[in-house]
Amino acid sequence: MNILFFGPNGSGKGTQGKLLKDKFNIAHIESGAIFRDNIKGGTELGKKAKEYIDKGDLVPDDITIPMILDRLKKDDCKGGWLLDGFPRNKVQSEKLDEALKAAGMELNYVLEILLDRQIAKDRIMGRRLCANDNNHPNNIFIDAIKPNGDKCRVCGGELSARADDQDEGAIDKRHSIYYDTETGTLASAYYFRDQADKKFKYITLDGEKDINQVKEELLSKL
Repeated sequence: MNILFFGPNGSGKGTQGKLLKDKFNIAHIESGAIFRDNIKGGTELGKKAKEYIDKGDLVPDDITIPMILDRLKKDDCKGGWLLDGFPRNKVQSEKLDEALKAAGMELNYVLEILLDRQIAKDRIMGRRLCANDNNHPNNIFIDAIKPNGDKCRVCGGELSARADDQDEGAIDKRHSIYYDTETGTLASAYYFRDQADKKFKYITLDGEKDINQVKEELLSKL
């Protein structure tokens, strides 16, 4: 089972990705980790990527896509993979599609979590971290996991907010890229949506539902 996964920051994509990884025993591949591993490992592609990153430039697709394909050919991907965080624009979708076909890799599903931009932003800014366990879910804008005042809903621990979760400018910048239907990430998703046929299935999920409801919808559509 090979999957591309799209969804804005704040949509719960990471949570659902972990669910798929655990349930179907597939590799959850995040594009950022691919860069880090190649640079840390000193691969030729990693060295080339680092030159661009060190200058503050975007890494060209002709470096990024071979790096991704190399990762998808690893042993832990033989039973399937879920690619998260790439592609980010329509051109990257076209090039990735061509590269997967050339490598004989079959795409089975493309998933998209649908979520209103303002709701996504509220969810990010509403996240709270428990001092005792960061995995305790607390969010002031989600009724199902709303904390008890300023205390963790699970254990009563002290809560805090990550600085980057409160940076509206940074959130807006990321979301402007994601929600752009002409050249951004949604344009990337729609490239696959518009060619979905019996070879692979395009699935949309209602991101306004709670985690368990999204999980149920996801599993019912796979």
